[in-house]
Amino acid sequence: MSVTTFQNKLIASGAALTSYRGAETPASFGDRAAEFRELLDGCGLYDLCWQAKLVLSGEDRVRWLNGMVTNNVRDLGVGHGVYSFLLTAQGRIVADLVAYNRGDYLLVTSDRAQTQAITEMFDRYIIMDDVEVANISDKVSAVGIAGPHAQSLLQNAGIEVSQLAPGQVADSVWRLIGISVARSTHPSMDGYELWFAAEHTPTVWDALAGAGATPVGSEALEWYRIARGVPRYGIDLSQRDLPQETEQKHALNFTKGCYIGQEIVERIRARAILHRTFTGFLLQGEPPQTATKIKDGDKNIGEITSAARIPFPSGERTVALGYLRREFAAPGTAVQVGEQQAWVQPIPFSF
Repeated sequence: MSVTTFQNKLIASGAALTSYRGAETPASFGDRAAEFRELLDGCGLYDLCWQAKLVLSGEDRVRWLNGMVTNNVRDLGVGHGVYSFLLTAQGRIVADLVAYNRGDYLLVTSDRAQTQAITEMFDRYIIMDDVEVANISDKVSAVGIAGPHAQSLLQNAGIEVSQLAPGQVADSVWRLIGISVARSTHPSMDGYELWFAAEHTPTVWDALAGAGATPVGSEALEWYRIARGVPRYGIDLSQRDLPQETEQKHALNFTKGCYIGQEIVERIRARAILHRTFTGFLLQGEPPQTATKIKDGDKNIGEITSAARIPFPSGERTVALGYLRREFAAPGTAVQVGEQQAWVQPIPFSF
């Protein structure tokens, strides 16, 4: 993973790089607690160099992708996107992604760490279809902003986003730069992504920082993700998991027609045969390791997938995300996580 000229600029400003989601990106700009508070109460600005971008072209692209993913691509209006899963034939999650209708092509975004799995599955299922896949990740750069002041900050910077619905994209020319702004598709993690030609990254970053956005690194972003209860592929999502177990209802459409793994997803819905669910936990001590077992007495009833000690406005709390058998998942239920006592908490967390 190479370091770009822009990332060298961030290093010079005091950022320390780390590997995150398949790319080298700033871990922190010096005070990760302050960065986290900006995401909660202000406007945080972050590097999205870890975002992969695949362009799907060809006459069959919409029909074909609609038959690959769990959400409805067929009926997407131009300039709109949806979050989806790619599944195995057995209904297990191979990857997650967002698919956008960009008019004469589809744009798929995900983590760079998932690029190989996604492209391999795409290649396997493009048989006689008129579909071509191009990886433009290194040609188009992106930055993200999030927090309650994100919309007003963009407008103060001269970028109009007031009418954008979740998943919608707006294209404009800003300071002679072609720029696209996409609003987040996740119901618990509102924010915006800005896409533009790679050479304009320093200009866009400096303008947003100059308008009042606070640079934040991946450590604060991970706290924010966990606090908002958003699962991450490779951490909270894997090929062991079934879509409905993840509680990501915005990734599923039950009227779109057939897709790979659809039979299993529909069987689970029809028969209500779901044994575990993705939820949150409040703990007493230090964050447990990933895969720490959750117990009721001597019985394993789940496991932790993400955990952190987070400086919430009301004080530091140790919280975690993970999977739990549904009969134990009522908020407030006491469980044992490793050697610690924990309590089931609804997500997103609110402290």
